[in-house]
Amino acid sequence: MNGGTPGDDRVPSPAVFKGGCGDCSSGLAAPFPFSMAFQPIVDVVAGRVHAYEALVRGPAGEPALTVLAQVTHANRYAFDQSCRVRAIELASRLGMVESGATLSINFIPGAMYRPENCVRATLAAARRHRFPLDRLQFEVTEGEKVDDPDHLTAIFREYRARGFRVAIDDFGAGYAGLGLLARFQPDVVKLDMELIRGLNDDRVRRSIVGAVLSVCAELNIAAVAEGVETRAELDALRDLGVRLVQGYLFARPAFEELPPISALA
Repeated sequence: MNGGTPGDDRVPSPAVFKGGCGDCSSGLAAPFPFSMAFQPIVDVVAGRVHAYEALVRGPAGEPALTVLAQVTHANRYAFDQSCRVRAIELASRLGMVESGATLSINFIPGAMYRPENCVRATLAAARRHRFPLDRLQFEVTEGEKVDDPDHLTAIFREYRARGFRVAIDDFGAGYAGLGLLARFQPDVVKLDMELIRGLNDDRVRRSIVGAVLSVCAELNIAAVAEGVETRAELDALRDLGVRLVQGYLFARPAFEELPPISALA
């Protein structure tokens, strides 16, 4: 649930969910209304939308914090499950299945008790809306402290076994950093906007981003540059070999819509 501004969509760091496995199929729903906005991730080489990230919003488009302020220890499991289902439902209704784009959804690791069971509602929603599993991507933010890395690794492995793609969001901004990458290699690493901001005029940022890109290439991990706002940043990223980008330069998140992207010329 990470948006265009650092931290504005982030759920408070939770402990591991302590409910029973039967709760996974009990049809729990979040006890408050919410919806989603979508922001494109653009393939600047192919000149098309590669994916859309689903970002939580209030029922009338209110900022994410108005929703996340209502998330508690008692309801975060239901909220996490409801976010997945809502994102898939909306994306399907908006034609994402036909577009061929991937749907990227943030998740709360601590809201999953046993990954093999807690994924049932997601699978059911994908079947109901005929959304291909290999075009569902789940992001965990690196900014969330990982108290149980074995639990997170188990989640990643279960997602991979189901055909989902997995991503580390906000890479370079949080607690885990290269340690998390050494423990588990995701399909995608999303470079935090703090590394991208002004890198065209910043030799240090360019060097760091270049080094991360080299590691990703060696490990066969796709890299996404987040928070791209200027043409100069885009040109610098292209020079470094980045092809997947996300940011206001292309489109702002659109409430319950798939926004068109700005020209790539």
